[in-house]
Amino acid sequence: MKVALLTSGGLAPCLSAAVGFLLQRYDDLDPDTEVIGYLNGYQGLLQGRSRIFPRSVRKQASRLLAFGGSPIGNSRVKLSNTADCEKKGLIRPGENPFEVAAKQLMADHVQVLHTIGGDDTSTTAAELAKFLQKNHYPLQVVGLPKTIDNDIVPVQLSLGATTAAEQGALFFENIVHEHTTTPGMLIVHEVMGRHCGWLTYETARCYCERFKQRRFVPELGFLQAAFEIHGIYVPEIPFDLEVEVARLKPIYERLGSLNLFVSEGVGLDSMVSLIEADGKKLERDAFGHIKMADVNVGQWIGKELQKRIGAKKLLVQKSGYFARSARANAADLHRIQSYVDYAVECAFNRQSGLIGQDTRYHNQLRCIEFEAVSGNRPLNVQDPGIKAFLTQIHDPQ
Repeated sequence: MKVALLTSGGLAPCLSAAVGFLLQRYDDLDPDTEVIGYLNGYQGLLQGRSRIFPRSVRKQASRLLAFGGSPIGNSRVKLSNTADCEKKGLIRPGENPFEVAAKQLMADHVQVLHTIGGDDTSTTAAELAKFLQKNHYPLQVVGLPKTIDNDIVPVQLSLGATTAAEQGALFFENIVHEHTTTPGMLIVHEVMGRHCGWLTYETARCYCERFKQRRFVPELGFLQAAFEIHGIYVPEIPFDLEVEVARLKPIYERLGSLNLFVSEGVGLDSMVSLIEADGKKLERDAFGHIKMADVNVGQWIGKELQKRIGAKKLLVQKSGYFARSARANAADLHRIQSYVDYAVECAFNRQSGLIGQDTRYHNQLRCIEFEAVSGNRPLNVQDPGIKAFLTQIHDPQ
């Protein structure tokens, strides 16, 4: 059997570990299996660029568990966006990206394709398999769910998401000390999450759990309240500037500093409309996504609050690249290994789908039908635990 691996989209703290576990598992079950990795995701597939993993290399695969990033590289290439593929020089004018990719898989004699990515990566791979089936070439596609946003439907928990939250909490544990450099500091911690506030919520929750382990001695200068989170803003809850000014101003006047967690997608549509109404053209990637740096939600919210509250200094810090580039933590490694073991079992059983704990089946680990997979699942702010946590932050009384 010949197997190909492909990692795609943004980074997450699971890619290297997933590749490592896949190489190990195939080596354990069938040492004669040929394994290659397409370089830089679908870009490498279109270009016919791949890396061979011989047995001598597969025996060292456990070393990958200690790394973040991806050993075979990522890219944001969407096969259904023909114009973008042509613009990037990945196909010639008039070519169909699916056909180019299919021909490459056929030329490489690939029988199983393991994709490690988000909903776009998985559904694109499913379309590719359908295209090949029409041409009488059987291809099993077994995907692994990767996104730090944790917004894939119906996957209960994506690989790498909990590590990213933990790393974001560690990031803020250091950044929060900046309030001691300047009196009157407003610190905004911007967290990744274009449409879903899960990572912002989970990062804040993780920070608070770790916060409980710290011992503060006010007489020595560190006041506990100055290290607490004073506001959490997620896309699922409308942001009311005036309400937040009225709530935060007394806290600021009492403490002389504020700490806020802001999801990068808060009020995104409204801000994009305002920016474009002023005549500025915002660039979009192959998936139609606005570049978040061009909108800069955390900066906008921070500046508006600073003006109205009277904070002397604004500090906006983004933990996204720090968090998503980390290596998987122990809990994620355990989860990745279990997902990989099941993915390889499905490959041998000629099953295609996305491996994950299916929320429709009481979080049972399943090979989820690609037709059921989609993205942009919102944070369930009505969940009792989530609601209680957010309420505790915004209304501790």
